[in-house]
Amino acid sequence: MLKQDTTFVSDDTQVSHLHKVKSTSADKTSTTLADQILVQIQTSIIKGELPAGSKINEQALAEKYGISRGPTREALQTLERQRLVVRAPHVGARVAQLTVSELNDLYQLRSVLEGMACELAASRITPEQLAKLEDLLATQEAALAKGDTYFQEEGDVDFHYQIIQASGNKHLQETLVGGLYHLLRMYRYQCTNKNRPVKAIAEHRRIVEAIAQRDGELASLLMRRHIEQGRKNTELRLIELQANAAAKETLANIS
Repeated sequence: MLKQDTTFVSDDTQVSHLHKVKSTSADKTSTTLADQILVQIQTSIIKGELPAGSKINEQALAEKYGISRGPTREALQTLERQRLVVRAPHVGARVAQLTVSELNDLYQLRSVLEGMACELAASRITPEQLAKLEDLLATQEAALAKGDTYFQEEGDVDFHYQIIQASGNKHLQETLVGGLYHLLRMYRYQCTNKNRPVKAIAEHRRIVEAIAQRDGELASLLMRRHIEQGRKNTELRLIELQANAAAKETLANIS
């Protein structure tokens, strides 16, 4: 749910940045390179250009992007914290694997936290934030009417992100934005059914109306239902993709 495609910026903090820029020019250069490589690898993982479960070669990535291994290693450490990369002893770093079990765990947690974000936003959202949220929804509805069903952008043009920011709870923001957001985007990008956005935008409209009416209980309930529908859709799509991949592997082995 920019236009900086793969970083995300809030008013108070840039969660995806690795560290604050330090005083020396050498450190600034290093941080900038790390941020740049982070954005590019992050995008490649979320879009599946680096396949789920595939091995990550630090040296190969450094050579690909024309930088030293230091900034590459720094970026990979951040991707580990974002759970897009996993590291195991004697195996090394790999792109996170998409699994039904993790999907369900992730969406259960998301449901609780984003329901809370909605409840808080209903009492704390500013007129400016509400207007921005309504403008975003109107833009998405207009795009949907034209046949554009892609709404997997991030940051300020992500419906869920705006509500999280409007909650005004920094710990909640850090948990969702810093810890879960990018992994959720990976599932949403790779496993969303093409018909889901039509229903999702209608559900977004009802959530916004509840927030505008300052009905936190209703907004929370609607968000939890919305996320559950998204979970079911994503789970079915993931199972379908896994079955297709297994079938292709079987055919390849036969050949």
